[in-house]
Amino acid sequence: MSIEEVKYIEEVKNEMKLPGKVRIFDTTLRDGEQTPGVALTVDEKIGIAKKLDQLGVNIIEAGFPASSPGEKDAVKSIASLSLNANICGLARVLKKDLDEALACDVDYIHTFIGTSPIHRKYKLKMDKEEILQKAIFAVEYARDHGVKVEFSAEDATRTEFDYLLKIYKAVEDAGAHIINVPDTVGVMIPRAMEHLIRKLNENLKVPLSVHCHDDFGLAVANSLAAVEAGATQVHVTVNGLGERAGNAALEEVVMALIIHYGIPVDIETKKLVDISEFVSKITGVKMPPNKAIIGENAFAHEAGIHVHGVKEKAETYEPIKPEMVGHKRRIVLGKHTGTKAIKSKLEEYGIEMGDEQLRILYEQVKELGDKGKRVTDADLKAMAITILGRAPEEIVKLEGIAVMTGESVMPTATVKLRIKDKVKTAAKTGVGPVDAAINAIHSLVSETADIELEEYNIEAITGGTNALAEVFVVMSDKEGNKATGRSTREDIVMASVEAVLNAINKILTLK
Repeated sequence: MSIEEVKYIEEVKNEMKLPGKVRIFDTTLRDGEQTPGVALTVDEKIGIAKKLDQLGVNIIEAGFPASSPGEKDAVKSIASLSLNANICGLARVLKKDLDEALACDVDYIHTFIGTSPIHRKYKLKMDKEEILQKAIFAVEYARDHGVKVEFSAEDATRTEFDYLLKIYKAVEDAGAHIINVPDTVGVMIPRAMEHLIRKLNENLKVPLSVHCHDDFGLAVANSLAAVEAGATQVHVTVNGLGERAGNAALEEVVMALIIHYGIPVDIETKKLVDISEFVSKITGVKMPPNKAIIGENAFAHEAGIHVHGVKEKAETYEPIKPEMVGHKRRIVLGKHTGTKAIKSKLEEYGIEMGDEQLRILYEQVKELGDKGKRVTDADLKAMAITILGRAPEEIVKLEGIAVMTGESVMPTATVKLRIKDKVKTAAKTGVGPVDAAINAIHSLVSETADIELEEYNIEAITGGTNALAEVFVVMSDKEGNKATGRSTREDIVMASVEAVLNAINKILTLK
């Protein structure tokens, strides 16, 4: 998508203070691991760190070394990998924390302390001056040890502006390389975030960064608003993992920066889906199918008018090419599906159908969709093959069937068939409802042809109790004629009956 096509964005970009480039600070291994229920081993952290480095993130916050021996080992192991990204360790404004981070041989330390009234009073129980002095000490101490230093005023967005600016100016003078503005509990709105970052930018010389939480679903929007005001770094996590509702999602921030703002980042976007799936598997946190950029449905189309538009020109219903993020376009079949979507799928399989066959398939797809069933690619393929395999003439046609089965009842099937111009009915028992139905059919057609069942196979195409069942049979007669029959239905008995009748009709047409 060319940004020039969205004139409204172009009209407002002139009012923004956009930076020439934005650095991506990834905290999946630190804040992302704080997702409830997520705990990563050292090897898992190393695996994610390598993926992040291949992706191109600028800083990897590898963990909080002072929090546990295992965390320290993980950070130290990642720092020893000689990755391209800066490896960062988190530390409170305490000498002990800073020493633990420095002992990991990181080249970047992110130090923080709460500054809001609620943090000062209830968590820290410190006054403003004490917090100020501790912030200065931490920055100077880390700076003196030769590492890059980023300072965060935790809960910055609920901190009085005059005090927040005083803290930031003090750490700037102490040598902080970058200042981070955390929206710790996600309380900001985009316009307020833009206003705050603009005011800070007017009073500070060092680059500004933001760390937004998604408590109100605004983490990405607030992060982008900060960039509009001149922030040059954004904290993100893969898949938006993090405390409570999570952090700004890496994949969404990156693609918005590139597409909407035209701001370069060092991310290899084609690897976004790959790292998303990798992190999802390791953490056990599955992404909703409608998740932007990386979700299963991000480039999926069902509605007939959408499919038609996409087939003619992808941009009609896709703002970016799926390949740009390592995704693939999917045509999904259901009750909103049109014939063009079905034709498109059949072309993928190399299956050609006549108009009447296509009409039958279309009606079957619609019927399943109306029942609330999603028609998978495997379902469609099986249904199409079944239709293509039907006998050219229905000499024997099913008029009706009823089955009775249960723990204390002998499985019985009553079958009504139209054989040529005569209607016949028979009831037979069997070891199960399918066997009973086939026995009844055999008894009815025996006068017309002596046909036996040689082979019977059944397979559930997809999972679930409402999965389509595909039945395949081989029938033969005493003259040596053989024919296969196939049917795909939700009802196993009906699928079996249709497959058997299909094979019988093929044999009868040979006579």
